This record gives sequence, structure tokens and C-alpha cells, in this order.
Amino acid sequence: MLHNSQGLPVTTDSPEAIAAIDQFTHQMLSYGNNCQVITSGLAADPTSVLVNTHVAALHLFAETATAATEAQPYLHTARQHLDTATERERLYVEAIAAWADNDFDRALACHTLLAERYPRDLLAAQIGQYHHFNLGNAEELLTLVETILPANSENHFVYGMLAFGLEQCHRLAEAEAAGRRAVDLNRQDPWAHHAVAHVMETQQRLGEGITWMESLADTWESCGTFRTHNWWHVALYYLAQGNTDQALHLYDREIWGRATKDYSQCVINAISLLIRLELRGVDVGDRWQELGNAVCDRLHDHVSPLLDTQYIYALTRAGYDALATDMLHSIVTYSQQAHPSIRAIWAEVTLPVAEAMRAEARGDWSTSVEKFAIAQSRLHQLGGSHAQRGVYHQVYRHALAKLSQTELKTAV
Repeated sequence: MLHNSQGLPVTTDSPEAIAAIDQFTHQMLSYGNNCQVITSGLAADPTSVLVNTHVAALHLFAETATAATEAQPYLHTARQHLDTATERERLYVEAIAAWADNDFDRALACHTLLAERYPRDLLAAQIGQYHHFNLGNAEELLTLVETILPANSENHFVYGMLAFGLEQCHRLAEAEAAGRRAVDLNRQDPWAHHAVAHVMETQQRLGEGITWMESLADTWESCGTFRTHNWWHVALYYLAQGNTDQALHLYDREIWGRATKDYSQCVINAISLLIRLELRGVDVGDRWQELGNAVCDRLHDHVSPLLDTQYIYALTRAGYDALATDMLHSIVTYSQQAHPSIRAIWAEVTLPVAEAMRAEARGDWSTSVEKFAIAQSRLHQLGGSHAQRGVYHQVYRHALAKLSQTELKTAV
């Protein structure tokens, strides 16, 4: 048995497998562009519980309809060798297997235990935060990182994670302090950059936010797809300033221009920004067509409410109305069959918001307002950040304004 760079025991005799695990952990925590490095660990130790489970997690992070199926062979191999695994490894296998089953209650119970018993396992904590984020659990997201903080008091990744949790709980001054501390410890921490960006956006410190992010943007070149999300935040600053030309330029140059176009988060950055631009009266030309093409094969993904409710908007604006109808029917079916831990979210929040977004994209203001009203108090359950969910509030206000104008014209 060997130990990883965090001092945690790993059931393997292969230094190469340990190196792959360490590199994968760093790539994930730094949102790097070489997370595939974990696959080299399979050649070094094909029976490693931790390597196989990391590979399964990597598939699940792809956020596709086939991800769970693709993860299963690696989870199967990991389970075959649990008799020699450590408690930490067994908990991790259970957490990732529960994720593959969409059993987020079980997955998060495992991540909570991992944080309590093995606070140096930063990757397990990051994945736990990811689930809380996708479920709209802001307080729990913060609690998880507070649990591991005492054991990692000089780790910049943990301060970045803490900053984001604090920001999502509206503790803005503390969030900015934690984010700046992370960057002081290591300038190349894009998640910490991002957390401070959220604070400045919330406080409408637009010029300061642009300066902050653009002064750090050179470090994002070593990022994977997260680079596009940080540029998305920069575009939001320019949009809030009324500089729609620069926001559209960033869309073309960084957000969609350099996107991994089959990755969900890149697609959703582009959709969300294009919605915002159109709501401000910007002619976006034929850009919806390419986004519609990017989601044509995602009608049945149902990985995240945030994704589905914006995919359906893009399909509709791209003119794929029949596909949007098919997707809506698929959401109805999924909302009836989803795992019990998430079924109510899909049936009572995701479905009406999907209907509202589709209606808005079709210019059916009355239906959009009606459907948004059903879920208005539960929009946080769509997942994502305050900034990401802001698009729903903008769409709702737009539909209300358009409906009022229509009713006024009718009355006259």
C-alpha cells in the first residue's frame, strides 16, 4: 500500500498508479485540461479501486445521457476488489456508484462521511460540492468545505471552494476575503477567480470585476472547458455596463468560439449569454442555429434541470420546434421515472420552467408567465449559481413586460 500526495493510503503497489491519481486530482481541482491522465493509471494497475472509480467519475462529469452506462465497467471492476480496499476507497466507490444511479441522497451521505473522516481528500469534497451545487443546496455546499477547512488551512484550493460556498450563502465580504487569500497563495486558481467574480457581480462592481478577471485571464490557458465559463462572467460584466458589442465579441472569441462544443457546460454558457443579449435587443444573427445543432442529440440527457431548461430554449429559437416538443415530452416521462430523491424537482420545477422557457422562445408570453409562476419560489432547485439562474428571472420579467404591453394594446 502506498500514499498519495495528500498523505492518504491507496490500495496499490504501483507508483505509476499513484502518480496518475495525484495528477488527476490536481487537474480536477485546478479545472485543468488533462483530466484524461487518470486513464494512464489503468495500465499501471488495472485492478486499482481508486483508479477505476476516478475513471468512472470522469465519465459522469461529461454530463451526457450515456455517461452512467460508460462508467459502469469501471465501477464493476472497483467493486470486485473492495475486499482489500480501505474504508475511504469503499466510501468513494459507493458515492460514485450512487451518482451513476442518480441517488444523490446516498451519494451526498457518503461525501459527508468522507469529509468528516478524511478531510484531506479534496477531490471527494469537490464532487460533494458539485452535487450540492446542482441541487441548489447552498448551505450544505458551504458546510461541506467548512468541514475540511481545519485540516487544510494553507491549501488554496480549499479557500477557493470556501469562497464560492460563502458567496452562494450571500456572505459576500467573507467570500471575497477567502477568494483573495486563495489567489494570494496561488495565482493559478480559476475557481477562486470565479468566486470573487461572483461577489463583484452581485455588488455591481462592474469595472473592478472586469479588471480582476482580465488581469488573471492569462492563467486560464491551462484550464479545460472552465476557461469559457470565466470568460462568460467577464461578458456578463460588459453586458451589465451596456456594452453589448464587447459581450457579443467575447461570445464569438472565447465563449463559443473556443468552446468544446459537445460539452454541456460550454453549450449552456453560450445559450445563457445569447438569451441575455437578445433580451437587450441585440440581433444575434444566425448564432442560434449552431447552438440548436449542438443540442439536437441531447433531448433525453436529463442530467441537470439547468441544462434541460435552456437546451429547450435553444432548440426553439433555432427553429427545431418538433425537437423541442419531443424534448418536452421526454422531460414529462423522465419526471415520472426519475430517482425518488430528485423526482419532485423534475416534476414540480423543471417541467414548468421548461414549458415557460419554450413559450418565451416562441413569443407566447401568457404561457411563459403562467408556467414561471408555478415554480418561481423554487428556482434554486434547478441548480447552478445565482448568476446562472439569473437568466430565468430576466426571461420572466421580459415575458411579464410583453404580456402587459399586449394586454394594454387589447384594452385600447
